[in-house]
Amino acid sequence: MRHRNKKAILNRPADQRKALIRNLVTSLFLHGKVKTTEAKAKALMSEAEKLITKVKGKDDMNAIRESMRIVTTEESSRNLIKFVKETKKTSGYTRNTKIGYRAGDNALMVLVELIPNEDSK
Repeated sequence: MRHRNKKAILNRPADQRKALIRNLVTSLFLHGKVKTTEAKAKALMSEAEKLITKVKGKDDMNAIRESMRIVTTEESSRNLIKFVKETKKTSGYTRNTKIGYRAGDNALMVLVELIPNEDSK
């Protein structure tokens, strides 16, 4: 039974869905922002928030090990560790902004970005 076991399916098999989310999270930490559809953005934000929270309480080596389970490049892992060290927040690390509809299939597009620390402004 699948009672209360809800997650974004994204019309893909489990292995493809996992690869898609991992690649989106990697791109988010590599570039600081990602433009994608609304459904993918919701799944991405959930995974990114969980990863940041998981890495936040660990020392450097364990944080690197934990982050490399999700992100696929070393540079994005370094950016994640750097972001975690700079931020003083306890939640709300990402922001999504609706930017319009895609021309081909009229899907709602969203810009997901990491929210920098408020003190640095």
